[in-house]
Amino acid sequence: MKIYTKTGDVGETSLFGGRRVLKSDLRIETYGTTDELNSWIGLLRDVNRDLAARALLKTIQDRLFTIGASLAADPDNHKLKTPDLLEEDVLQLEKAIDEMDKQLEPLRHFILPGGHTHVSYCHIARTVCRRAERLAVALHKDNEVHPLVIKYLNRLSDYLFTLSRKMAKDLGAEEVNWVPRK
Repeated sequence: MKIYTKTGDVGETSLFGGRRVLKSDLRIETYGTTDELNSWIGLLRDVNRDLAARALLKTIQDRLFTIGASLAADPDNHKLKTPDLLEEDVLQLEKAIDEMDKQLEPLRHFILPGGHTHVSYCHIARTVCRRAERLAVALHKDNEVHPLVIKYLNRLSDYLFTLSRKMAKDLGAEEVNWVPRK
């Protein structure tokens, strides 16, 4: 399999199923942002010292490939078989959030991103996740997007926020509260 095909040299690409679309198509932007998110999750996995978190981040990367396959599929080709995203995947994130929350001080303010480079990576992943979610919602307006894709991305951003707080605590980094001027 060659890495370059030259079929995209005029600004088009193929969806899973064969239909050609512009590379600027909202569907391409949505799964491209999901791919970007997956790269940030990979970086988080590389810098995280917690073995359980590393394992879950690897699972999240697998789920993001599942989401990417779903988003890359031609919505008009109903015969295509793509990997399944399950409600249990969302529940896994919720369980991890709840476990981390038990170890954290209650949230009383908005938190400014930062405090440590690794924590900042987590916040960047969170914001890219929110962008992927917004794009999936926009795509769903005119094209079917499986509801679990949007739900998973929503919960994943919550997980990443909570993970950023847990990482800050584990690293001894200051968690800076946002306190608006009066």
